Amino acid sequence: MIVRRERPADHDAVRALHLAAFAPSDAEARLTDELREDAGFLPHLSLVAVEDGAVIGHVIATRGWLEPYGTPVLGLGPLGVLPGRQRSGVGTALVHALLAVAEAADERLVALLGSPDYYRRFGFVPAAERGITAPDPAWGEHFQVRHVNGPPVEGAFRYADPFTRL
Repeated sequence: MIVRRERPADHDAVRALHLAAFAPSDAEARLTDELREDAGFLPHLSLVAVEDGAVIGHVIATRGWLEPYGTPVLGLGPLGVLPGRQRSGVGTALVHALLAVAEAADERLVALLGSPDYYRRFGFVPAAERGITAPDPAWGEHFQVRHVNGPPVEGAFRYADPFTRL
């Protein structure tokens, strides 16, 4: 398996992957398409896992902000893996690669909405423990953050605009 940047030629395979991974919902596939067109899109933070020439996993992080000062941070998601390859380390490899790219790019913080049991292994903690407010308070411990570089930051997290249309 190779993890690399997503290329335009991968878009159809990535869309099909998210449709399969999150069936019957198409929300993650639509969100990924919209994120690529948004001002918050960061091409170096859209990664694919490829095996035998086929895309088997995808992760994306886009520009988010902490208010009230507009501190730039990242919002991770979606993360998708083909159903037949789930629980085989593909998602883990993608998240580790994305965090390494984020660190190399001097990003401050990564936030996400997901399973605490899954993301804890990558150093994510409930956002409230770090002074970060979720866009929706009902998300509770599922809204998590990982500090990456620089001094700690606090504030109200805001995702890239396509997330608000979900």
